[in-house]
Amino acid sequence: MDLKEKSSRMNCELLATCSALGYLEGDTYHKEADCLESVKDLIRFLRHEDDTRDIRQQLGAGQIVQNDLLPIIIQHGQDKALFDACIRLMVNLTQPAMLCFGKVPDDPVFRHHFLLVTSHLQAYKEEFAGEAVFGILSETLYTLLQLDWEQRQEEDNLLIERILLLVRNVLHVPADPCEEKKVDDDASIHDRLLWAIHMSGFDDLIKFLASAQSEQQWSMHVLEIISLMFRDQTPEGLVSAGHARSAEEKHRDTLELEALRQKELATKRSRTLQRGTRHSRFGGSYVVEGLKSIGDRDVIYHRNVHHFKNYTHDTGKAVRRVPKRNRQARECKDQRRSALNVRLFLREFCVDFLENCYNRLMYLVKESLIREQTQQHDETYYLWALSFFMAFNRGNGFRADLVSETMSIRAFHYIERNITNYYEMMLTDRKEATSWSRRMHLALKAYQELLLTVNEMDRSQDESIRQSSSVIKSNIFYLMEYREIFLTLLRKYDETRQPHSYLIDLVESTHLFLRMLERFCKGRRSLMVQKVRRRRSRGKKKPSSPETSPEALVETWKIVEEELRASAFQLSESLTENTVPFDATSETPLEDQKTEAMVRVQDALLSRLAPEALGLLRAAREVWPEGDVFGSADVEPEEELELLKQILHANLPRSSPPEPAEEEDEDAAELEEDELESVQISEKEFNFLDFIKRFSNPSVVRPYLHLLKSYSKNTPHTNHCIARMLHRLAVDLKMEAQIFQLSVFNLFNKILSDPAAAAYKELVTFAKFVLNRFFSLAAQNNKAYVELLFWKNVGAVREMTEGYGIDREETKPSWTEVEEEELRNLYEEHRHSEGVPDIVETLLPLLSNSNRTRRHVVMQLVHMGLVENAKALKKPKKGTQIVLWTEEQEEELQMLYEEYKDSDDVLGNLLKKLTAKRSRARVVDKLLSMGLVSERRQLYKKRSRSAHGKSSGKAMDVPFVPFGEENADAMENKTFRRLLRKLGLRPPANEQVWFSCVIFHHFSLF
Repeated sequence: MDLKEKSSRMNCELLATCSALGYLEGDTYHKEADCLESVKDLIRFLRHEDDTRDIRQQLGAGQIVQNDLLPIIIQHGQDKALFDACIRLMVNLTQPAMLCFGKVPDDPVFRHHFLLVTSHLQAYKEEFAGEAVFGILSETLYTLLQLDWEQRQEEDNLLIERILLLVRNVLHVPADPCEEKKVDDDASIHDRLLWAIHMSGFDDLIKFLASAQSEQQWSMHVLEIISLMFRDQTPEGLVSAGHARSAEEKHRDTLELEALRQKELATKRSRTLQRGTRHSRFGGSYVVEGLKSIGDRDVIYHRNVHHFKNYTHDTGKAVRRVPKRNRQARECKDQRRSALNVRLFLREFCVDFLENCYNRLMYLVKESLIREQTQQHDETYYLWALSFFMAFNRGNGFRADLVSETMSIRAFHYIERNITNYYEMMLTDRKEATSWSRRMHLALKAYQELLLTVNEMDRSQDESIRQSSSVIKSNIFYLMEYREIFLTLLRKYDETRQPHSYLIDLVESTHLFLRMLERFCKGRRSLMVQKVRRRRSRGKKKPSSPETSPEALVETWKIVEEELRASAFQLSESLTENTVPFDATSETPLEDQKTEAMVRVQDALLSRLAPEALGLLRAAREVWPEGDVFGSADVEPEEELELLKQILHANLPRSSPPEPAEEEDEDAAELEEDELESVQISEKEFNFLDFIKRFSNPSVVRPYLHLLKSYSKNTPHTNHCIARMLHRLAVDLKMEAQIFQLSVFNLFNKILSDPAAAAYKELVTFAKFVLNRFFSLAAQNNKAYVELLFWKNVGAVREMTEGYGIDREETKPSWTEVEEEELRNLYEEHRHSEGVPDIVETLLPLLSNSNRTRRHVVMQLVHMGLVENAKALKKPKKGTQIVLWTEEQEEELQMLYEEYKDSDDVLGNLLKKLTAKRSRARVVDKLLSMGLVSERRQLYKKRSRSAHGKSSGKAMDVPFVPFGEENADAMENKTFRRLLRKLGLRPPANEQVWFSCVIFHHFSLF
């Protein structure tokens, strides 16, 4: 680009600054004397660019990175200050366009600027794809990493971070689909960039940063770079790189080729049948009897009769435009296969990374995410790494020890929470619903990979690995949130927000989970699982505890013991370092928290969290070593196991908060009358067939049938997962009528008439089975054809197969003439009685048949015509119906308040003395509106004070010190301490040891 063309695109100051950098003569770059200052000026220019990123666009158009900055760092890298400034400038210039604009702009003008910035970034990436650039970056980074922490300065750490950010930014640049029209196995710009990284040795430095204990602060940057390196790769593609195709792959390719061949032959046969014996320019006109046109006449068909099979009234009509909000979600990106040498290098990188870096790096990243030391959405890199490297490990000779850090119940819990959070955000943040959907898909892939790894552990030859797998399955099948996650996701599937690939992964994951659960149930006589029941109640929320029946405790202890023995009583670093057995902020003395610590151990055991329970036990032993309550210092693992068993079966006292301390909170809860949700946790025996019945729902079946529409593009495994679920519903549950739907039958017709139907034997067999059942039912039920128009739930299926109205006749209570006469007489007798707010509740105990419910009585009264409808007998709401206050009532309230405002219980006295009874909340609202009180806190009950409280004088705390061993033992007794509180003695506060009593010294004023 000549000077004239540059000046037309760049302003004068910016052009002068760029000219002051230097010039490139051949392959040699000659820098000017003010080169460093010019680079700093360019950094200052970028700070003041406008919303269109004009400075960034002008520098990109002037090719400042290609012609100046890269030659400077390559040829003048020994100038440390200039090198640092150039790296700093390039980090800013290569910043992703998405970060510059915040999002992909909707405005056409800003969208144009966005695309311009992206095109400049793609030009930068192409220039970086050379060994010279990454050679100098690798050499500089290697020199910095050789420095010890004592020798490393703050500038060195900044330079390390900037080099990592620069590589991250360059790898992040998207490919240009118009320029890079590469086929598989051809080297793209991204492949050339990866090869430059490999040849310069930068990949080895990445692995060093991931594994070195002293470089753990760069863990998040390292994980970002690795994820961008493998952006276009799949684990299966890397595993098979450099290997000959297996027999299974050859068989799969043969089936695909055979299906294509059958389709081609069928197309040729149809063309032969459509051709006449001789050519005719006149195709003919035909009258189609029985098919009406717009008027009352039959349709006249003017084309070849062989094409009539595809005739429709919609021929020639304009295609109706689908609204944007109803369009199917798009796939994220297409996969392509990189060059073979790149795939081989990445495969070796994966092997080394798994053996030396994976567990440590994932632990550090997880800790940073939990402690919220990362940026927003950084957990997506963690989820990607988990799914990618665990899938590679499965395909490349599975070894459980290489992925042990992410193979735990905590990993399941973390991913399940993220899936739930992403779904909630997808509903609330509708503008970014697509982004949240992609994150949700990433979390689902990670969850699927955890299940696949557990399934692979079941096949291991090592008994300890199979035992660990059994422990993990016991936990994920026991807890309700893990069992029902796929059921929930299927019900909430939305094709307008979630792409087709998401549905494929969801269906395959559900199939795998059900298969694992079915096998797990078959190996046991009975399986106890957790049951959570939520109830909404008014008042204070009380914590609930799981049932502790002897059978449940035995089952729990069996699982806990298996898990501890499988882990050889070893705990992870996070549990060892972060477990604290006491609450340092609590006012309760440290000694009194000993029992609470033991209760926490018991709670962990009841929740089947064996590592957490053992960690709490060991931490408590260090805090309270005296008396060997939590075991001696040199306790053996078997003794720890026995101690945990005793704690699990012990009947420990569970303390409740003292009443005086929470008296204000209780009053506040009464005043607010908030509606709280109580959770009741219990255990029940699990039945696999009952669990499958929950999938018999139109909202669950519909996603499966939606995926079945693309059966010709699905993999054989995906089609098998669909057919297996439909088989469970139609055969195992005998709910085949739920699939009797017109669109489904149209799909079955398409499958049966497919020329390549031989490749879909499972689907063809199932379609024939369902159709045979339908026609058998249609011979008995003449309304079956009408039912094809509707999706059916369980009740509709039963009516369709067993007869309409059967359920109503069975559930409808029968009333004899005597009972009807009795009901009529009682109703007439009490309908006008005073003081009867609810007549149905009055009639129920007077009926001779005590089995009648309120619903039965209401329905019969409506049926007999005694009342118009059920609303007339609606149960009245609890509480007072008085809303308005008269002037006399307001005066009465004001007088009563003036009388009792100095009492200990102001509100209680007001409620007792008021003539018109009202609720606490209404009285409080009236007091606030009248200005008698300024806040609700003034109406709380006051704490009881001693008789000396009103006298003037100095108060002094006198400690209540026990003398003798017996007195000291009494002070440890909770019952005795409660007695001391009631006597008015104060419990020890912060940094105090003994109870104290308040003594007043009176003085007189002269």
